[in-house]
Amino acid sequence: MASYLTQAANLVFGSLSAATEYARGWGRNIQWVSMKEGQRLAREQNKPAMVVIHKTWCRACRALRPRFANSRDIEKLSNEFIMINVEDDEEPKTSEFKPDGGYIPRILFMDPYGNVLQEVRNEGSTRWKYFYGETGSILDSMKRVLKQTGGNPNVLETVRPRSTSRGRR
Repeated sequence: MASYLTQAANLVFGSLSAATEYARGWGRNIQWVSMKEGQRLAREQNKPAMVVIHKTWCRACRALRPRFANSRDIEKLSNEFIMINVEDDEEPKTSEFKPDGGYIPRILFMDPYGNVLQEVRNEGSTRWKYFYGETGSILDSMKRVLKQTGGNPNVLETVRPRSTSRGRR
C-alpha cells in the first residue's frame, strides 16, 4: 500500500513540477508541457494545443509574458487546451511552425492530430499573423479554436468580452 501511495504522489507531484518547470513565467497555474509531450497529450486527450514560441532574450516576449501569466481568462481557457511552452533552442525547426516567418513571440494552435491551424491567427495584426502583443487577441484566437474544434461552450461563456480581458481582476 505504501509503495502505491508513493507512486501516486510521485505521479502527481512529478507532473506538477514539470508544469512549473515549463511555465517559465508564463503562468504557474497553467499546465505547461514540452512540445513532444504536448503533441502526445493532444492526441490522447483529443484536445487542441496552444504553442507559445519565445526566447529568453526577446524584449517583446518579456513584455507579453506577465500579461499572459496574469490573465485569469487565459488561465481558465487553458484547461481546454494542451499548453506547450517552447523556449530558445526548443523551437521546432520545421517550416510548419514558421508559417509566415520566424519572428517571436509566436503563438500557434494545433488540432489534436498535430496540424498547425494556420487560419487561426491574430486578426488585429496585418504584418505578423501569429504575433500577439496583448491578451485580448490571444483570447479571441483561443475562443475561435474551441468553437472550431468543438470545445466546451460552457467554458466560453465564463470568459469576459475582449474589452475587459487585460490582466488579472
